[in-house]
Amino acid sequence: MNKVELVEKVAELTETKKQAQEIVETILASIKGALKKKEDVAIAGFGAFKVKKVKAKTARNPKTGEAIKVPAKNKVTWKPSKEVKELVN
Repeated sequence: MNKVELVEKVAELTETKKQAQEIVETILASIKGALKKKEDVAIAGFGAFKVKKVKAKTARNPKTGEAIKVPAKNKVTWKPSKEVKELVN
């Protein structure tokens, strides 16, 4: 499912497709805003998004074998809820 399909699914429950698109955009913007502030986002029955810090490390270029420094960065992780895990398995 992509964003367009999600909007169409929400549009089945709203009066207009434009209203459905605004709802989906608001939800996604809220999640992105919270993650940008490094806040956890937990959606009951779906899962939790967290921002984790990845330490700097030294990696190796597979082509040349040269050592490369990889800077520290933030990474978004998602842990599915128990319900989602059971649906998939």
